[in-house]
Amino acid sequence: MRVGISLLPVASNDLGGPETYARQLVRALSRVGTHEYSVLVPAHAKDAAEGLPAIRVSDPPIARRGPARIVAMAFPARRTQRVGAKIASLDVVHYALTAPIPRTKAPTVVTLNDIQHRDLPAFFGPARRSFRRVAYDRAARGAEAVIVTSEFVRKRALEVLGLAADRVHVIPLALDHSRFKLGSDEREPFILYPAQPWPHKNHPRLLEAFTMLRENRPRLRLVLTGGGLERLEPLPEGVEQLGMVSQTELASLYRRAACLVYPSLYEGFGMPPLEAMASGCPVAASNAGAIPEVCGDAAVLFDPTDVEAIAAAILETDDMRDELTTRGVAQASAFTWEEAARKHEVVYAAITAGP
Repeated sequence: MRVGISLLPVASNDLGGPETYARQLVRALSRVGTHEYSVLVPAHAKDAAEGLPAIRVSDPPIARRGPARIVAMAFPARRTQRVGAKIASLDVVHYALTAPIPRTKAPTVVTLNDIQHRDLPAFFGPARRSFRRVAYDRAARGAEAVIVTSEFVRKRALEVLGLAADRVHVIPLALDHSRFKLGSDEREPFILYPAQPWPHKNHPRLLEAFTMLRENRPRLRLVLTGGGLERLEPLPEGVEQLGMVSQTELASLYRRAACLVYPSLYEGFGMPPLEAMASGCPVAASNAGAIPEVCGDAAVLFDPTDVEAIAAAILETDDMRDELTTRGVAQASAFTWEEAARKHEVVYAAITAGP
């Protein structure tokens, strides 16, 4: 069976969760996949094929990011004869980054990471909200199969988008266990939160909770990573923002942090808690979205809208350090990209098998 995986929306090397998923999936399929794969990639990100055969599509001269870029990418993908011929030979096309480009007559699979634009519409501008409703919702409704990352997303997709239950498949995300693992680093008195300052990431309440904690623990620090953190300035005393860091640097921070705090208001999955757990870092996390599902009993959960609850959970995490570390390592060990890749192959095969 010939399977095409579209990564055409990839915009940069500053990878967020969806692009990390797409690249790791392709990398795992190159190791354990049994089908014949081709990966559609933009010319500037030819490495995204991760060793699988690549179909390269020219980058648009304008619109380097966001919805405008996705629309622009659709045109060269559609009109290039070479690309069109290769796409026409595919038995299945998987839109791993949700946006349905390029168009195809083959059966399609769509990965739907969340429906935050439906659940929290106020967190999106009108243009981006409208784009997601048209592109993402329509792609999911028109696909033969939809892959979601958690039972939480599956439930919301069935309720809000009206998808047929037998077309929606839960395949959790996974970890790069060669990078996120136990080490010999000594724990330092800082709390870690790796997240860009999008509204649902809930930085203001975390900063307020940290200020409360620091009154009695003046040596405690809060370390923030991610792009755009300058928008939070001025930061309270004791808060450091490191900006974008490499995956190697992030792994080191997990191994040294006193704990990870994850106060997000909404997640379709939530990778940082698992990455921290695999690294032996205790976790205090929000009880919203898919986070409880991902963390199991290996984290202290709290109400992310309650500042005092955030502060109390951080203290409780410190008290339960050894127990949470043991539970966390066990919880994270079940999430591997090889297993995720095999489950994707089952979905690809099922939609071509017929009734």
